[in-house]
Amino acid sequence: MTNDTSISGPRPLYNAAQVRELDRTAIEAVGIPGYTLMTRAGEGCWACLRTGWPTVRAIAVVCGTGNNGGDGFVIARLALAAGLRVVVLQLGAADRIRGDALLAREAYVAAGGVIAAFTPGALEGVDVIVDALLGTGLGRPPEGEWCAAIEAINQTPAPVLAVDIPSGLQADTGAVAGVAVRAARTVTFIGRKAGLYTGQGPDYAGEVIFSDLELPREVYQRVVPMAQLQSWPLPGVLDRPRLRTAHKGQHGHVLVIGGDYGMAGAVRLAGEAALRTGAGLVTLATRPEHAAVLAAACPELMSHGVTGVLDLKPLLLRATVVVIGPGLGQSAWARSLLAAVLEAGQPRVIDADALNLLAGEPVRADYQVLTPHPGEAGRLLGITAAAVQADRFTAAQAISDRYGGTAVLKGAGTVVSSSGQLPSVCTAGNPGMATAGMGDVLSGVIAGLLGQGLDPPAAAVAGVCLHGCAGDRAVATGERGMTARDVIAELRAVLNTARVCA
Repeated sequence: MTNDTSISGPRPLYNAAQVRELDRTAIEAVGIPGYTLMTRAGEGCWACLRTGWPTVRAIAVVCGTGNNGGDGFVIARLALAAGLRVVVLQLGAADRIRGDALLAREAYVAAGGVIAAFTPGALEGVDVIVDALLGTGLGRPPEGEWCAAIEAINQTPAPVLAVDIPSGLQADTGAVAGVAVRAARTVTFIGRKAGLYTGQGPDYAGEVIFSDLELPREVYQRVVPMAQLQSWPLPGVLDRPRLRTAHKGQHGHVLVIGGDYGMAGAVRLAGEAALRTGAGLVTLATRPEHAAVLAAACPELMSHGVTGVLDLKPLLLRATVVVIGPGLGQSAWARSLLAAVLEAGQPRVIDADALNLLAGEPVRADYQVLTPHPGEAGRLLGITAAAVQADRFTAAQAISDRYGGTAVLKGAGTVVSSSGQLPSVCTAGNPGMATAGMGDVLSGVIAGLLGQGLDPPAAAVAGVCLHGCAGDRAVATGERGMTARDVIAELRAVLNTARVCA
């Protein structure tokens, strides 16, 4: 079994239908009995339970009527054999249990196990609750006794181990329609479910442990995943040392445009992030009133006051990469600068208010990275932020399809989508990064990587992972009070080490 915060390199993500196909292939094409897979799943959960809560004395296993419940019966039987007090609670009609799940239930009963109907009071006094209710078979929001059971589980102080996926969480999207179990740990099998890593998934899944149940490689070769989980470091990204004869002109000249009145700090953050990511030169184009102050605050940044397009054009001619949006605002000044950037045609990162302006007058281009949060993504697509969050993969792909280039849909489990490529998800980062300026830093990081020769899809994925990993280093002294500048301070160390961040 693998803890997904301890390994690097891309890992495939699957939707529920694809995992069912993997399961079917293992059983029918490879000849692994379904009950063998169920037993392995239960054994994996049991091992995870013992390592996570080594002093546990009593557990409650809440079982549904499908294979997820069958896994729960295996766990209950193993706990019983280990001398624990085991409470097994059944939801749904027992006569609906079939196949391998029925075999697991009968094996538990034959070992002396007792099964009772679910009541909230039966959860009292246990050390751990095992959620084996619904698995990936959920097709609609939990209702009736299922909804009541999930609410009761969440109201119980005992930690929860979820079997395969927390009940109520959508395996494909990470959305929660109604209620879902909040787990401390989730052991997921055969294929990593995409919904565990984005949307509301990280809040509900807790620590995710993966087991392939010893499926041979040939099974996975038959199913193309829906996405991939990425982490830092990414193999092949800036892993060659610079030449001894290198000079600043070889590492990109990033132009950051923005900083309307009262928002000068945004362009400074993006510019400093680009420098700390390795850009050779960084120029800021901002309101004239801000230029001198920014130059004094960070002399490595070349700060220019621009009153309009005529002032901007010479800067555009010298730049190899453009960032537009940090602190840009939506004034006539902002609109004119964005129009000039869209016409100029350099590789670009479009962020913040530039995205809101672009939503009003869509322009398609291929060599760009768009970095919306859910609200901005909703404006780009003409839908609500809630609709974006309900299916982040579809929303990110729709932005890429409509506007061209690469879409970076920010949030827990940031999704990166480019036409013709598997979407990527990065789970690095933490709640301390939910503060002003973090998006400005990300735009600068991605631009710095573009300036060093990465194409937009690669720069977007690497930038998201680098940014998140820097945030995870910065969180060492606590989440509350973290600032964007704390993350900038960690970029250089992360960029030059092989530290793994999920």
